[in-house]
Amino acid sequence: MTKDIRDYLNQLRQRLGGCDPALIQDALSDAEEHLTTALQIELMETPGSAPAEALAAIIEKYGNPEEVAAAYLSIEARFSLGLAAPRSARRGSFLNRFFGVVAEPRAWGAFVYALLALLTGNLYGLWAVIGGGFSLFSLVFIIGIPIAALFLLSVRGIALLEGRVVEALLGVRMPRKPFFIRCDLNGIEKLKALFTDRRTWRAFAYLILQLPLGWLYFSLIGGLFIFSLCFLAGPILELVFHLPLELLGTDKFTPVWLLPLVCLSGLLMLPATLHLAKLAGRLHGRYAKALLVRK
Repeated sequence: MTKDIRDYLNQLRQRLGGCDPALIQDALSDAEEHLTTALQIELMETPGSAPAEALAAIIEKYGNPEEVAAAYLSIEARFSLGLAAPRSARRGSFLNRFFGVVAEPRAWGAFVYALLALLTGNLYGLWAVIGGGFSLFSLVFIIGIPIAALFLLSVRGIALLEGRVVEALLGVRMPRKPFFIRCDLNGIEKLKALFTDRRTWRAFAYLILQLPLGWLYFSLIGGLFIFSLCFLAGPILELVFHLPLELLGTDKFTPVWLLPLVCLSGLLMLPATLHLAKLAGRLHGRYAKALLVRK
């Protein structure tokens, strides 16, 4: 027997124990929003009804914790197939695994994320620093609190958007639902919940840290990728188009006997760069989940 909404959420969390934290967060957020909204509507339409009886009727339509958990697990099983790494990428000889990364969508997704991180990192970091500074300064005025609240809400929205980018490009399950704030709270209680929620400040820290991380990802992975392409095209650039690679920091041409080694180094550097991007994407996915997913 479910006592109240909080008890229902605890039971649902127990039924989903061991699942991905992002899945649990989505399930709890959906359930809390639906039950809270439906209960408020029911009590407004029938003022004399008991909250426990109204909640029991709502749960009967929505589903008990076992049924809801089973439904989420069934849906997740279908959608999680797209996040799983291909089997071919995890077996075979060393050479197959080393050069096979060129055909892995996950590696290219991580590579695209590394390049995109320069833009998103700058936008996130600048918004967090400038917006946070302005909000902090505005607190000395009466309008400072609503300005700060709007800024923190924007931080949560950006964090949700970033989670979708991480899931699409890095293959890491991230929340798909925004944080739920109870509608029955008054303005002061909502502000208190917003300012005291650790998820808000973890998202704020994530946006700031994306600024240096974006430059690191872009400079390291993007730079290695450009070098690998230049080395691969070295013989064509020098022998056909007469453009020196300037390996020694001058405008002199590379010795002809060295060009095959330059081309070979580019051939090895390209998959190595994708392996590095894949590793960085895996680590960043764990880091993003640690900061942007409710524990």
